[in-house]
Amino acid sequence: MEAVSTFLRSKYFWLSFAVLTVTVYLFGLNLPLLGPDEPRYAQVAREMFDRSDWVTPTLGGFNWFEKPALLYWLQIVSYNIFGVNEFAARFGSALFGLGTIASLWLLGEKYVSPNKDVKIANGFGNYLALIAASTLGIIVFSRGASFDIILTFPITAACVSYCLFDHISLNTDRRGRGWLFAFYFFICFALLAKGLVGIIFPFAILSFFHVLSLRLPKKDFYIGLVWGLPVAFLVAALWYLPMYLSHGWPFIDEFFVQHHFQRYTSNKYQHPQPLHFFFWVLPLMTVPWLPFFFAGMWSGAKQLLMGGDDIDMRYQNVVYSPLLLYSASWLLVPLVFFSFSGSKLPGYILPAVPPAIIIAAVFVYKWIGERAWRDVLVKGFAVATFAVVVGLLIFTVPKFAERDSVKSLIAAADARGYSGLKVVGLHMISHNAEFYASGRQLRNSDGKLRKLLGPLELRSAMQQAGSNEILVIVPVEWLHQLQNQTDFPNEIIASNGDVAIAIVRDNLL
Repeated sequence: MEAVSTFLRSKYFWLSFAVLTVTVYLFGLNLPLLGPDEPRYAQVAREMFDRSDWVTPTLGGFNWFEKPALLYWLQIVSYNIFGVNEFAARFGSALFGLGTIASLWLLGEKYVSPNKDVKIANGFGNYLALIAASTLGIIVFSRGASFDIILTFPITAACVSYCLFDHISLNTDRRGRGWLFAFYFFICFALLAKGLVGIIFPFAILSFFHVLSLRLPKKDFYIGLVWGLPVAFLVAALWYLPMYLSHGWPFIDEFFVQHHFQRYTSNKYQHPQPLHFFFWVLPLMTVPWLPFFFAGMWSGAKQLLMGGDDIDMRYQNVVYSPLLLYSASWLLVPLVFFSFSGSKLPGYILPAVPPAIIIAAVFVYKWIGERAWRDVLVKGFAVATFAVVVGLLIFTVPKFAERDSVKSLIAAADARGYSGLKVVGLHMISHNAEFYASGRQLRNSDGKLRKLLGPLELRSAMQQAGSNEILVIVPVEWLHQLQNQTDFPNEIIASNGDVAIAIVRDNLL
């Protein structure tokens, strides 16, 4: 134990932890795609990849204008390198998760004291990165082929860049223009990651911060608006303009009207939650650092509202700096914005997790102080979190993925020689099969997957497929409807416990 303690306190720990972080974030990305979103987004990128088309997203051959192209571009590049598989579909998300951690590390390393241009505190960036890397919200969403981390990284990088620009230009003889350039650079990516929110959030956050600070931004910020905004929109236009020229109003209607404004103002997409939903989701995303987040919120609120004369002056560069006020502004903007949204999903609040990590890290750093045992405890806690994550990825998640995914079912059918048959769902829609049975699912005229409501619809499905054989994915509780059929001879090929796949024939066709 003494040797472990010595290593945790040595300078070699941080390099080892960085290597461990990259390893953990790339580990297990080849598990089956989960939920409805991962396989759909991976399939959209596959169709663009197959067509060598970097502009128009499609799903099942139908236009798919829900999201911008950044995730798809990352997946296309990965498909070219690693082939079309789950690892490639998630690789870009893992890189953006690591980018989020790196951005927070940079903030902790480069943030300077208001006094004599010294660093905020020795090693604070390392602890900030350690807590970010081992935070549940970052770990989970960095493993998903979805847009949440794709948006969170550029927003985090943009907010970090502005924070450093403002603080350096305010407290040193430097102007921080490079950080202002970086602010607009990452806004370009945020616009391509998830649309208008990519520019609304950074400007709302910095505006709220200056309102709370009772001061205006520095002059260079206003000058930057003249060149920064045009550059951001011009770069974003690399995708938006070709999309508009190719598809016109249907693109504007689906992407902006439906998936921006109607998604926010209504429950059109069937994700209703109460007003307070994100007020409990956000803290859960800070696990296992939840107690430190709450303690940091309480401590920070007291310091911001009442001062903190009882704080050890060695750490005043952390606790008295505008960093806590900036973090509070950064956290509250997405929290309040999405709380009033008519559609709510847990991933929406991910851009608020980085400032929550900052708040927790400030408290952790003060709590450690000069106590060696606390330093060892915090580092050991982060490493133990990684050990738990890896253990779950090895022993638990694969079992869950097997039941959630139809990958093994489609593979079993293909192994029997049915790889050319169309696939349809009975009493269910399998979005998971959109990737694993690529191009083989039956769709309605509007592009939505066809769902059979009973065995009597099997004949029309086979007529649509142009074959007297079809593969049917069905929940196990409805298997009896197939097994009791005499008009449609069938055989159950495989089952994962939740759903089964069967070959069904119609001898009359």
